[in-house]
Amino acid sequence: MTLPLPPGVAINAPILPGFETILTEPALALVAKLHRAFEPRRQELLGARAARAKRLDAGERPDFLAETKGIRDADWKIAPVPKALQRRRVEITGPVDAKMVINAFNSGADSYMTDFEDSNSPLWSNQIQGQINIGQAIRRTLSFTQESPAGAKSYKLNDTIATLQVRPRGWHLDEKHVTVDGQRVHGGLFDFALFLFHNAKELLARGAGPYFYLPKIESHLEARLWNDAFVTAQNELGLPQGTIKATVLIETILAAFEMEEILYELREHSAGLNAGRWDYIFSCIKKFKLDREFCLADRAKVTMTAPFMRAYALLLLKTCHKRGAPAIGGMSALIPIKNDPAKNEVAMAGIIADKRRDAEDGYDGGWVAHPGLVESAMKEFVIVLGDRPNQFGKQKPEVTVKATDLLDFKPETPITEAGLRMNINVGVHYLGAWLVGNGCVPIHNLMEDAATAEISRSQVWQWIRSPKGVLDDGRKVTADLVKELVPEELAKIKAGGYTGKFDRAADIFTQMSTQEAFEEFLTLPLYEEI
Repeated sequence: MTLPLPPGVAINAPILPGFETILTEPALALVAKLHRAFEPRRQELLGARAARAKRLDAGERPDFLAETKGIRDADWKIAPVPKALQRRRVEITGPVDAKMVINAFNSGADSYMTDFEDSNSPLWSNQIQGQINIGQAIRRTLSFTQESPAGAKSYKLNDTIATLQVRPRGWHLDEKHVTVDGQRVHGGLFDFALFLFHNAKELLARGAGPYFYLPKIESHLEARLWNDAFVTAQNELGLPQGTIKATVLIETILAAFEMEEILYELREHSAGLNAGRWDYIFSCIKKFKLDREFCLADRAKVTMTAPFMRAYALLLLKTCHKRGAPAIGGMSALIPIKNDPAKNEVAMAGIIADKRRDAEDGYDGGWVAHPGLVESAMKEFVIVLGDRPNQFGKQKPEVTVKATDLLDFKPETPITEAGLRMNINVGVHYLGAWLVGNGCVPIHNLMEDAATAEISRSQVWQWIRSPKGVLDDGRKVTADLVKELVPEELAKIKAGGYTGKFDRAADIFTQMSTQEAFEEFLTLPLYEEI
């Protein structure tokens, strides 16, 4: 099928049945408008990221910005959030396939963040079919039938569903199948523009609006770029300024030093901040990968009670409530364990403790990865909030977080063979699934996405190089040890009967975790393979 395209726009991918409803000429004209307006600034900001990374590699330590102290000291608040975003006790996240979309909308959560980013493998078919699925769900026409040996099972939307929020791709990701004037478009602006064009007015008519989650931001200047894109898009579509609302994931160590400034840049469009814990841990490893004093313990030991994580969580909470913004807690990756009641009891206790801590601290809501967790998580927030929509009254004057608190990276031990093997196993398993189009994978009773795969490979890379990368039995983590363990973990994955390109994934994981250069994001080279 050929499509009418705006001048300068090209698509080098199949136009499958239904895709023409999304890839319309006026929708692609909005993509082109945003690309031409903002691509030069995006590239400048990516260049600034690279320059900052080099300074950190050379020993620079981040701190709160002197030049924006006036913003931090001034008295201001974000614009009031709309009614549909005032109650967000439990938010569920997941990719954009039809079954997940229906189950998440029906889960009983207050909000559903549908994900075009970390829990979604960005196959062309996933991206465009995901837009179709979400558009149909908004209009209540989405249904899904799953065939199985036991018979067909049908899924459809309930009368009452969660409030929709959409996570487009981060600033570093392209959409390689669409070019404007010969340049690849930015994946996030592509996702954003298509969704906004087709659904903003429909959502407003239904009492909601175009709401987004913004990932991987590293500075307030990157938030400003999103804000400017919002302003331009609203003007193009005749939407009142401030119609778009966006929650920023604070999932990079550098953004933690600019939380107030990020809220300020987006103040007419802000819906608060979220503590994106898994990417945050990955960001810490990545930014201090060459620091010989930096070394984190096994991933399972790095919890929200670790000093640097606790400081980050409390600073985010205080910052949001000071500015009249929702503070949303991060993801509990644990999922129900249906075939083992004892393990399931332990997992549920972990989830409940996590949500209880968030609620008692003052958070207004938190994330879960599975519909089976919504009820338990909701209970913890209801116990604390009662019928109040938020906890803005908890201003946390007792909380004082200094730069040294955000950089207090502990625990450093233990690093164990079991932890090393787990990183290898999760990394290879996830990458193998991602290569065949699945970006959200249950592994060892955790719901893994790209963030946890990033932790896995970056920890191994750093353990090899750090003098502190020593197992609790005294052995140094080396490239040779990793290469010895990869085939053993690969064999375990294959024996489990899972679907994926695991041999290729094992090669990629081995290369990326042992090579001299550190790859900024594993999804960048992987995207060229799908």
